[in-house]
Amino acid sequence: MVKEMQASGAAPSSGLQTRLSPSEPRFETIEDVASVALPIMQAVCEAVGRQCEMVLHDLTSRDLNHSVYAIYNGKLTGRTVGSPSTRLGFAAMRDEQNNHDAFGYSSLTQDGREMRSSSLYFRNEAGSIIAALCINHDLSPLQFAMANLQSVMTQEDPSRPQELLTPDIGSILESMVEEALESVGKPPALLSKSERIRVIALLEQRGAFDIKRSVDVVAARLAVSKVTVYGYLDEVRRT
Repeated sequence: MVKEMQASGAAPSSGLQTRLSPSEPRFETIEDVASVALPIMQAVCEAVGRQCEMVLHDLTSRDLNHSVYAIYNGKLTGRTVGSPSTRLGFAAMRDEQNNHDAFGYSSLTQDGREMRSSSLYFRNEAGSIIAALCINHDLSPLQFAMANLQSVMTQEDPSRPQELLTPDIGSILESMVEEALESVGKPPALLSKSERIRVIALLEQRGAFDIKRSVDVVAARLAVSKVTVYGYLDEVRRT
């Protein structure tokens, strides 16, 4: 019933003005969300064109390894229905009490293309996150055109990309591990026990251990046994 969709054509976007006070809609099922989101996804991608991807994630089952429920222009990131969530998605589900809506942040595809992204989370009446609607706009054609015109590209946020968009759950886990190691600031071989525990704590905070076989990957990356990783993880969860 849900399928990957393609769009053509492009049109400029404009700001929204309204007299209405913003309120957060509530939905009980992914089908409820989809009934509203799917027409919006089609409308946006038909207007913006093939460089715009929109994704609806089903978070009702908490199966983040296969959360993509519907996707428009998925060829931009190589994702299809059943592809995994993202790093920000894993982090949001570990911290549902806070607002994780994010707008205009930088993302990176697996082949290195920069995208401008926004994410909006939907909740049920109990306040639990049940879905996420994400929009990703590929900036590479514009960057290529600007380079050919020898123009200077100004970025609103020159910091490292906040997100990785890929159909490969292993790549998402690897990026989480790399980011945690960068936060500690040392290569794995030079980490003390307390620093390894800090890496485990960062990964736990970001939901890395919700990914299948994550302990195997982390153990190999830190050059310790799986038993050691489980021990560190138990210590982190007790604190």
